Amino acid sequence: MRRWLWGLLGVAFGACTALIELVYVLCAALVLLWPRSRALAFRGARALVELERRRLARYFGSSHADQPDGARALQYLALRGLVGLLGGVLLLLLGYGAVGSVAEFGELWTSSHPLEGRSSGEKFWLTVYLAVFCAVMGYLALAGLIGVGALDRALARRFLEPDRAERLQRRVEELSVTRADVVAAIREERRRIERDLHDGVQQRLVALGLLIGRARRAGDGDRTAELLAQAHQESQEVLRDFRDVAWRVYPAALDAGGLHPALEALAERAGMRVELHYAVESRPEIEVEAVAYFVISEAVTNAAKHADARIVSIRVQREGRWLVAEITDDGAGGAVADGAGLSGLARRVAALDGRFTVDSPVGGPTVITAELPCA
Repeated sequence: MRRWLWGLLGVAFGACTALIELVYVLCAALVLLWPRSRALAFRGARALVELERRRLARYFGSSHADQPDGARALQYLALRGLVGLLGGVLLLLLGYGAVGSVAEFGELWTSSHPLEGRSSGEKFWLTVYLAVFCAVMGYLALAGLIGVGALDRALARRFLEPDRAERLQRRVEELSVTRADVVAAIREERRRIERDLHDGVQQRLVALGLLIGRARRAGDGDRTAELLAQAHQESQEVLRDFRDVAWRVYPAALDAGGLHPALEALAERAGMRVELHYAVESRPEIEVEAVAYFVISEAVTNAAKHADARIVSIRVQREGRWLVAEITDDGAGGAVADGAGLSGLARRVAALDGRFTVDSPVGGPTVITAELPCA
């Protein structure tokens, strides 16, 4: 009921703006005869279109992002003014009918002059006739108002939203940008892997080779055993670094059990307190899982390395058709959303038509949210 009343209020407000719009269109038609005044006329038209956009969003819940050009805005205002005027006429008829019905019923039962000499039975059937007539006319008026609201929204979709060709063009441009971003993200990931191998694994392999060489040259058996023990320890560190690099690239648990066990393993290997809240019943697509894992893994790594965080909270849940991953840490904050690391995460999320946000005030906490579409 509230929705219907809110819609009627929107139609009533639209009837008031329709008068302004029709007057403006007539004045603009005269102003357009002077080329120097066209920019001013178009500017006013766009301002009225913005008013209509807000009215539709407030009373009908319609959202239209496009801002039409000057000529198209005037066309929209002309047609919308006529629709709004029709809505105003229907509202006036409905109000007049309601007042007239109350007056007729009052005259029928309180005054003896119009129906003097008629029986109470005749008054009853006349009352029934008037009630049915008023109900039918009220229903028609309300149906007309509903139609006005639907026509109002249809006009907004026609003039305030891009057509199919424009939507296709925008989609092509968006995909072109996304493809370039994916290529850049992959290139950045390769550089990161190269740095991890060079700064970690390669250095340990060099140290391992030196230890083995020293052990071969040592003449003392005890010294040789000590060096071999150090070499064995170094080999374990090399294997650990290799596993860490492999896990950051693509964990085997992701294929074996899905995102949940992969995140549990990530929490165990994080080296800090990680609170995991996973509330997804059905397993998402593997592409979605891979991007979600990569975002969460990088966020946890950044929190440990750069933010000096002590606690990281990971929350993964399903909201409609979206898989939402939220990572919160209690670190120093101040993360820059367009930095190299976070921008790479944003590009990966955008490749799946997802949404990526970073809220990191100085002093913390940092909240990273990735929303990925799921089937």
